[in-house]
Amino acid sequence: MPKEVLNILDITEPDNGELNLPDLKFYSRCYELYHINRGVFNTIDNWFFENGVEDVLNRRFYILTFLKFISTNIPAAGTQKFIRFGHGGLAIKLNEFIKNINL
Repeated sequence: MPKEVLNILDITEPDNGELNLPDLKFYSRCYELYHINRGVFNTIDNWFFENGVEDVLNRRFYILTFLKFISTNIPAAGTQKFIRFGHGGLAIKLNEFIKNINL
């Protein structure tokens, strides 16, 4: 399988208003678009924070970009109530995402 390289600059930037939503509304938007539960959302948010993305707007941009990345790379993403990663799968996908970003 060829390695897909992502360029952050090539990804459609979300509406700045979307990034500035209050926390619950931002999570609700992510749920509507990508079907992730609150625990997964919090884990993704924390993972980016722990890995140096401390600015909230930048972190939200990375969260949306990551969710777009996984929604195109997980076959059943649109067919279940929530996207499922399996044991340790979220960390694997986050690391895969970071490795595939062409900064």
